[in-house]
Amino acid sequence: MVEDKRQLPRHIAIIMDGNGRWARQNGRRRIAGHRAGVTATRTVVETCADRGIDILTLFAFSSENWKRPPDEVTGLMSLFVEVLRNEVDSLHENGVRLNFIGDRDQLPRGLRLGLGEAEQKTIGNERMQLVLALAYGGRWDIVQAAQRVAVAVSKGELDANTVDEAALNKYMSLGGIPDPDLLIRTGGERRISNFLLWDIAYTELYFTDTLWPEFDSTDLDAALKFFADRERRYGKTGEQVAVRTEFSA
Repeated sequence: MVEDKRQLPRHIAIIMDGNGRWARQNGRRRIAGHRAGVTATRTVVETCADRGIDILTLFAFSSENWKRPPDEVTGLMSLFVEVLRNEVDSLHENGVRLNFIGDRDQLPRGLRLGLGEAEQKTIGNERMQLVLALAYGGRWDIVQAAQRVAVAVSKGELDANTVDEAALNKYMSLGGIPDPDLLIRTGGERRISNFLLWDIAYTELYFTDTLWPEFDSTDLDAALKFFADRERRYGKTGEQVAVRTEFSA
């Protein structure tokens, strides 16, 4: 376990992959894999809070996941409602603030209401911020930000000539939240799958073969150790980073 908090990521993003394969390997239906994934999610949220992580963003349902079999999609929507009902009070008691990003208009009304209520209930919590991405896609995020910028320009609220990265970033789903320092993907795949495309320009990427229902605090600590050993240069040379680190120390 990484003891020095200065070596920990402030913001972790996770692509929780492998629920379906876990179910298949165990001779169960896919929805059983998603339920097992809820247990892993609870463990990781608790561990991140204990380790002092400030922000945790979880990819729960992508804009492409609507293409899955209808019975699986329906089961997932029901599971999300159930999880909100069962987990929000505990998260609130433990100082976790909940936020949701994604195209809410695509979600069932009952789930939209539950998301809003959870956000309002936990709005004052400061121990850790938990962001759940539902009906979310990175390209959708960039498009909706561009549309909002266009509206602001058309209303005279924004000068088109002043639109830069910082201006556009304010309209992104995670606008105002520090970019993820570490992205974890479970399940053995080595791709981003349209997740936080704008936000992960300099994020460290950690891939593991562990299926999400089997991912636990030990696996998380391995990812944190990987991050602690990385040299983050942001376009600079290693020598420049070393000088700055020595100066800061």
